[in-house]
Amino acid sequence: MTTARKVLIADDDASIRLVLSQAFARAGFQVRATGAAATLLKWVSEGEGDLVVSDVMMPDENVFEVLPRIRKLRPKLPIIIMSAQNTLLTAVSAAETGAFEYMPKPFDLEDMISAARRALARPSSVEPAQTKARAARDERLPLIGRSPPMQEVYRTLARLVGAELTVLILGESGSGKELAARALHDLGKRRDGRFVVVHLAATPRERVESELFGRDGETGKLVEADGGTLFLDEIGDLPLDAQTRLLRVIDGSEKAINPKTGRPADARLIAATNRDLRSLIRQGLFREDLFFRLNVAPLRLPPLRDRLDDIPDLARAFLLRAHREGLPAKGLDEGAIERLKRHNWPGNVRELENLMRRVAALYAEDTITARVIEREFQDHATSAPAEPTATLEDLIERKLASEFLDAPGGMPPPGLYDRVVEEVSRPLIRLTLDATRGNQVRAAEVLGLNRNTLRKKISDLGLEAVRGGRRA
Repeated sequence: MTTARKVLIADDDASIRLVLSQAFARAGFQVRATGAAATLLKWVSEGEGDLVVSDVMMPDENVFEVLPRIRKLRPKLPIIIMSAQNTLLTAVSAAETGAFEYMPKPFDLEDMISAARRALARPSSVEPAQTKARAARDERLPLIGRSPPMQEVYRTLARLVGAELTVLILGESGSGKELAARALHDLGKRRDGRFVVVHLAATPRERVESELFGRDGETGKLVEADGGTLFLDEIGDLPLDAQTRLLRVIDGSEKAINPKTGRPADARLIAATNRDLRSLIRQGLFREDLFFRLNVAPLRLPPLRDRLDDIPDLARAFLLRAHREGLPAKGLDEGAIERLKRHNWPGNVRELENLMRRVAALYAEDTITARVIEREFQDHATSAPAEPTATLEDLIERKLASEFLDAPGGMPPPGLYDRVVEEVSRPLIRLTLDATRGNQVRAAEVLGLNRNTLRKKISDLGLEAVRGGRRA
């Protein structure tokens, strides 16, 4: 009879220890749980356990300081790290200490059990994947956010920093693709080399090849990145002839020789795009074979509208950064945070950073309120071209937000619903009547209303009859 595998659980929260113990027991494991890192280390040194599941912050010691000792005692013992401090630094620290998996709290119990089974199913001859990332341990992280979408980004980055794989970063404009690329470089094996950026969308097409590969004795960016990382931003804008040449360099049929060493340049390639490359392939604008060469390890960054819970951390970090660069120190009240969360953010994180710099520079008050944020959104909406992603719902929401902001105590007088319906109905019916040249039967059909209902609304709203394209 096969003996059940034993899981050692370490967490200072008794409720989490109980929930995990019950879940692992139901899944057929033996379980032993503790609230102290020293006890965990003692059990491991005595040969107990087939798997460790541990929180980072323990009362007696940070587990990241304990894990190297566990690795030394039992290098093949799989370890799963869980943490409520869900930052990129936590994920990378878990990877560099040799953890099999990093599980941000709160986690799904089925995901935890699945990770445990994968860890125990791994052949014993396989050493844990470890990275050599040595991130600068301060608060200025390259990526900010603790939301579930960002946790997935951190986990992927943690797996990729120690690899030499080509990475394709996908995401909307302003979502932080260059920051993710820089994190892969700064936390990886090539951090002592150069991080060279080529913004392909901003490079004239006739200069792209010479920019990348050099010409007439001038060194191209590929050689400049020798020993480091070459980041090709907006790879979808790379001309076809340059695509062909890049493909030859990647597959080794063409060499980019570094004149200083006499050897072919060796740079890790990271590309990024906000475009659908598969659609470009179907249009004949992007080489499919190059796509497969670049898409070895895809990393998708979420838009800001999908990670609204990160807005407080991001906004405060941008205000702090602006202050360090010489702008006045500012804070945000809760109303401002809530207004920021209601915005659609077509420009993503870059739009938020620009907004925070603007309010830091333009407003005298130390604490930024919802009224200031609303004013900025209104001014931007009137001074800039209409956002292609803005919907009617977005525009109505902005209008309604000002109703609440301007009302005494933040609460408009009774009858708001009827007033809003009337304001929307008037231009809707007027424009439809104009389009149908006053034909109420046709207008009712377009609007999906009964003709008598439309006639009553025209009367109630005080709209003039329209005949032959002119108002009577």
